[in-house]
Amino acid sequence: MRIAMTVALAATVAGCATSPVDYGASLSQQDQKWASPQCQQARAAALDYDAREKQHPGWAFVALGPYGLGILAAVKEHEQKQRKLVAREVHLQCSSLPLPQELQGDLNPARVNQKYP
Repeated sequence: MRIAMTVALAATVAGCATSPVDYGASLSQQDQKWASPQCQQARAAALDYDAREKQHPGWAFVALGPYGLGILAAVKEHEQKQRKLVAREVHLQCSSLPLPQELQGDLNPARVNQKYP
């Protein structure tokens, strides 16, 4: 039981994605896409996502139940994927540079949760 709890906690802390707002701020403001309306909308969406993420209550109370650590790990994984999706959209709308390795791949939530027969 202790090993499972340790593994679940390590998984939740391990691959934290950066905030989409911080990622957007790290992009070059000299890029021709930066001043576009699409970039402004993407940055506004990133700010909105960041505010919503900070408003929701903590998930520490879930860890008290028998399945709490598993639920906590699933929630944290979902949050990381959402952060990456928003950061990816900010990059695509605000930068002419190629997509970084960490934002590549299929992050579509419909495909991530796809069940196989």
